[in-house]
Amino acid sequence: MESRPVLLVLFVIRLIWATSFDLDYGGVPLWINRFLGEPSVLSLRGRGDSSWYRAVNSESCPLECDCPIQWPSALYCDQRGLRILPVGLPPRTQYLFLQGNSMSGLPANAFTNTTRLRWLFLDRNQLLSGQVPAMVWSNLSHLENLFMNYNNLTEVPSGLPSGLKQLRLAYNQIGKIAPGSFKNLQNLTILLLQGNRLKTIGRADFTGLHSINLLDLSHNRLDLFPSHLPPSVQQLYLSNNSLIGLFEDSLQGFHSLGHLRLSHNQLRSPNMAPGAFNVSTMVELDLSYNQLTSIPVVPTTLLYLYLEANQIEEFNVTSLCRTVGPVDYSNMRILRLDGNKLASHELPPDWVMCLRVLHNLYI
Repeated sequence: MESRPVLLVLFVIRLIWATSFDLDYGGVPLWINRFLGEPSVLSLRGRGDSSWYRAVNSESCPLECDCPIQWPSALYCDQRGLRILPVGLPPRTQYLFLQGNSMSGLPANAFTNTTRLRWLFLDRNQLLSGQVPAMVWSNLSHLENLFMNYNNLTEVPSGLPSGLKQLRLAYNQIGKIAPGSFKNLQNLTILLLQGNRLKTIGRADFTGLHSINLLDLSHNRLDLFPSHLPPSVQQLYLSNNSLIGLFEDSLQGFHSLGHLRLSHNQLRSPNMAPGAFNVSTMVELDLSYNQLTSIPVVPTTLLYLYLEANQIEEFNVTSLCRTVGPVDYSNMRILRLDGNKLASHELPPDWVMCLRVLHNLYI
């Protein structure tokens, strides 16, 4: 039998209070494809003199914006204190940066001339749902990426173009999703709704999302694990809610769920059904910072299990391996148990056989 070294790490958890700034537009990094000529920067602020950009570029450019010659399809109007959309947006625009302004609304004809728009950044404005009409999106059949994080939206914008691949609505004031809000978004793969005020998820709330890969519902007000989620989800984030438990069938509707994050909730062991995590496709499970008193039963195919900062007092080998033998063992690579009521000398003798391919154990 192959023997691998296991690292036991003993350390003291310290609470570090810090202010974090959203530098990656809603918590998920952007993928910039330079082979398609996409701009490699999201803002020109501090990168040069605006008058220089205007002097070396003969193309039309609104006075409130910068139009760098190296990215002729990009228009930078970010962080200008704008209250209204600049007039005269050139038709060549495919990447429009309007983040960090003070706009509260968009006129219905805002993008009439920019029908080739593919990326639209509206983060950190003061957009209100009543001032973003559905007609504003009617000409944007090429729009694939829409960023509206950190605004004052109370509803999911209506009339969104069907070609969208990612929609970022994080840190708004959305308290309810109107049924059918996403019915035409069959191509959407990323949906960020974290940092809103959602309390429940209705049966028809996510109807139409057939291709969704990443769904972020963290930092909301959910107290029950949401049902009726799109079965195509591979990454589901529900951290920082008020969840207290999971049912036996909470995860049974997913076809390829691989990453589930449930940290910073109020999960308790008596409220966790024994088969709640019986999902063979899952590779990462984050249950840290909850109120668990025992290790939950997880599939042997799981690779990463985070249980730090709970109240676990006993290491249950059967939760990780139903049986132990030459071909029966857990595939886990990283197991975090630090911040619980366990010590390394209290581990049962058969844990090594169960976790024989483990790389790191934190306790």
